[in-house]
Amino acid sequence: MKKKLLGLTLSELTDICHQEGLPGFTARQICDWLYKKRVVDFGQMTNLSKKARQALSEKYEVGAVPYCKYAMSKDGTRKYLFEVRPLSKAAGADESLSSLSTASYVEAVMIPDGERKTLCVSSQAGCRMGCRFCMTGRQGFHGNLDAAQILSQFFLIDEAEELTNAVFMGMGEPLDNLDNVLRALDVLTSDWGCAWSPKRITLSTIGLNKSVSVRKSPLERFLEESRVHLAVSLHNPFPDERRELMPSEGAFPLKKTLEIIRRYDFTGQRRVSFEYIMFKGLTDTPRHAEALVSLLRGLQCRVNLIRFHDIGDTEFVPSSMKTVQAFEDRLNAAGIKATLRASRGQDIEAACGMLSGKEAGAQKSKLLKELVK
Repeated sequence: MKKKLLGLTLSELTDICHQEGLPGFTARQICDWLYKKRVVDFGQMTNLSKKARQALSEKYEVGAVPYCKYAMSKDGTRKYLFEVRPLSKAAGADESLSSLSTASYVEAVMIPDGERKTLCVSSQAGCRMGCRFCMTGRQGFHGNLDAAQILSQFFLIDEAEELTNAVFMGMGEPLDNLDNVLRALDVLTSDWGCAWSPKRITLSTIGLNKSVSVRKSPLERFLEESRVHLAVSLHNPFPDERRELMPSEGAFPLKKTLEIIRRYDFTGQRRVSFEYIMFKGLTDTPRHAEALVSLLRGLQCRVNLIRFHDIGDTEFVPSSMKTVQAFEDRLNAAGIKATLRASRGQDIEAACGMLSGKEAGAQKSKLLKELVK
């Protein structure tokens, strides 16, 4: 199997050039073709010699993944579908089913807003966190995306040259695929890569705060190895109630996530925000507002309130606009900046928590039919 070049650093490309007997400056040329010109094959790298292109093509591929279709919302939002082959399957997966095909679907969403065009990026096929209100979580975990598959979402959509911002808020838990996400962030923010400012990117997480052996937790690593903004999926200030909505609270308590966050500096250009879905009677009461104020007191942050998007077959009901406004007013009165996030792309199932429900379901049905033949 050929190795992908998309997602490799300048240092790694330099090593490859040395191994292939190519001049060291060839690595910078390749970086320019991959990350600035966004080419998809070696034949387009016209300032490399024919011999160099031939040598590279024998062992390597660019590794870009084009989208296979898209849907357009009435509000201008576009949802792009990518067919990928993830790096790993879920532990304990039904091998008789998964062995029929290693392909999965992931989606990226382009959200226009005036002069801004924000890309909502996926980092995994499915998700293992199991949040009960999320369509992606319902489909289970199918594997991690490699850096090339993550970057393809940036490079190969129709608006690639017009993107101004990015949020890692699509399918998957980014810190559960940290090495590949950090690699993609390195490409996006390095001078030899896309040279984006880290201020243009936000990563959303439920907060993977558990250390592995003597190593730091994924959350700590992310905060120390990148400079992009952090958004934490909070959704309920009470641990027992949060666990009912988000089973990951048991393994990764919000309390510990906040303890870690308070050790880092968010008073400068880097921001931390909290995402809070408003469920009628479950997260939107005055009791919840007061607990949230107490929980975040003294932390310079923003709370993004989100009305629940109905994903079908669920007991959850969105809060009324009157309740949301009262909740927002209470937080702001306590000095915690809170805003209601506008819902975009809901008519094409591109809003928060709605990604890849139909495609994943169709794929599963197809595989089941093949299995029983």
